[in-house]
Amino acid sequence: MLPATFKLCAAISYQNLRNMTGLRRQAAVAISQELSKLACRGAGPSAWVSQVRRRSSLLSSRLEEQLFSEVEMSYIRQGEEALQKSLSILGDQDGWKTETVLGNGDRVLSKVLPDVGKVFRLEVVVEQPLAAVYGELVDNMEQMGDWNPSVQQVKILQKIGKDTVITHEKAAATPGNVVGPRDFVSVRCSKRRGSTCVLAGVATTHGAMPEQEGVVRAENGPTCMLLRPLPGSPSHTRLTWLLSIDLKGWLPKTVVNQVLAQTQVDFANHLRQRLAQPTGCKSRHH
Repeated sequence: MLPATFKLCAAISYQNLRNMTGLRRQAAVAISQELSKLACRGAGPSAWVSQVRRRSSLLSSRLEEQLFSEVEMSYIRQGEEALQKSLSILGDQDGWKTETVLGNGDRVLSKVLPDVGKVFRLEVVVEQPLAAVYGELVDNMEQMGDWNPSVQQVKILQKIGKDTVITHEKAAATPGNVVGPRDFVSVRCSKRRGSTCVLAGVATTHGAMPEQEGVVRAENGPTCMLLRPLPGSPSHTRLTWLLSIDLKGWLPKTVVNQVLAQTQVDFANHLRQRLAQPTGCKSRHH
């Protein structure tokens, strides 16, 4: 089925067929169905990561290239590249070292990559369905400062299509002000592939948010969160968070590594607390 599907997508690129919306829709549905089958086969992480990575960019490149400006397409490509690189890192199971393991099963791993530096990998199970976790992290991302003490504010600067946003994030002060004021401008890309959701991001620049006086512009990326239903328990979600941050400035690496590992552990706990709140309690923050 896949060869025929990609032939169908290739046909879209011919000028005389580009206006046939029915053909575009058929191609999108066909690829979505194929990726759903891959996600449901129960393959190991490296297997489905490689399958998603190989097929994730073809559809968007064909269907979106005529809809957005060059600048917008540049942001879309940045998000896609962050997603591909993140999945490549997570797909390689070798070389990870344990940083922290908690009694509830949460754990943080790390490895050093030649072209990225030290990256951290959080693996947790959240006792909430995937839709609830996805909604909080993507649909309600601007509310993250309400429940995550590590974040002061998240603001969406620009939306591009349904999958890409540019955000500005202010980090909250660390205990003892060990790390001074930091902010980030990032392009974020969210994709859903069957029962798997991928949320990726990387540092970028945007005219609406130049560097601020007195605040160090840090850089993240590639970063990525993978959300999957827990096998045998679809009301629970397995969350994997790849974290890579350059905080800039003169900070000892030991301090930075300790802060980042603890940030991931704390994030999981705060996310659980947020998702456990009744809907009415969440809305009162606005």
